[in-house]
Amino acid sequence: MKAVRIHAFGGLEVLQIEEVARPVPAPDELLIRVYASGVNPADWVIREGGNEFLRPLLKLPLTLGWDAAGIVEATGTEVTTFQKGDAVYGIPNFPGDGSYAEYCVAKASQFALKPTSLGFNEAAGVPLAGLTAWTALFEQGNLQPGQRILILGASGGVGSLAVQFAKAKGAYVLGVASASNQEYLKQLGADEVLDYQSQPFEELVQDIDVVFDASPLRDTAQRLKSVTVLKTGGVLVSVNVDFSFDEAVLAALASKQATGKLVANQPRQEWLAEMAQLIDAGQVKVFVSKVYPLEQVADAHRESETWHVRGKLILEVRKEGEPA
Repeated sequence: MKAVRIHAFGGLEVLQIEEVARPVPAPDELLIRVYASGVNPADWVIREGGNEFLRPLLKLPLTLGWDAAGIVEATGTEVTTFQKGDAVYGIPNFPGDGSYAEYCVAKASQFALKPTSLGFNEAAGVPLAGLTAWTALFEQGNLQPGQRILILGASGGVGSLAVQFAKAKGAYVLGVASASNQEYLKQLGADEVLDYQSQPFEELVQDIDVVFDASPLRDTAQRLKSVTVLKTGGVLVSVNVDFSFDEAVLAALASKQATGKLVANQPRQEWLAEMAQLIDAGQVKVFVSKVYPLEQVADAHRESETWHVRGKLILEVRKEGEPA
């Protein structure tokens, strides 16, 4: 089978499309015939050698990609929740058994039935970003109906899903993004939209229950501003797991009896299933910015590295309806 592999860490030049053996599922795993893979910043961060959080987990060579949509080709002997032919989406095993490939294996618990209203390309844009947003909002932020949430980086892959999940669950959503993304955030359902360049949120917003920092910016000053808008007892959640809260941020949180948390993605089948229900009910839409064929993986990484992608980038591994 074809797979995008790296044998060394580095720039775009380390991406190689190779013929490798098809993986074999363990007893608790699925073998997925991959139709599409999402492209995430984590992919090229890993390609470059990872960060402090990821580096200890990486072993070369490895296949990139941690977002998959496809069809179950085979099931392990212990798997009872899926059968061959099921259309599914989820997260491959991390690291190494990635979805930039014609087939991947994954624990069955990391996959769910694909939203029926989405094609494979759209569905592949949901799992990693969606689970990151879901973990942040509901597991770590404990967001409740009627609460106010401020989302930084609201137009990106994680942020755009977070806006919609929070709105679908009855929260009041304030989104922060660039001026060019204001209308987009309104379409997603944000109740208020702020331009991060001309409308400093720390001067305009207060009484926030949860601040979700889905921005790639690793900036202590930004975190301190986020704490100032929290209610007493509020929660600050950040996607930047490699950037710990420093003493100043911890002291600011303590003064508000607030909590700071870093998002550790949890690939739970039941969350993927609930996301699929929201999507099929029309409460959540998936916005695909661009679809690249597998052979143009370097172009997809180059685009992702700009940090200015609205919605999701997708690698199309095989065409919809194409047999094995």
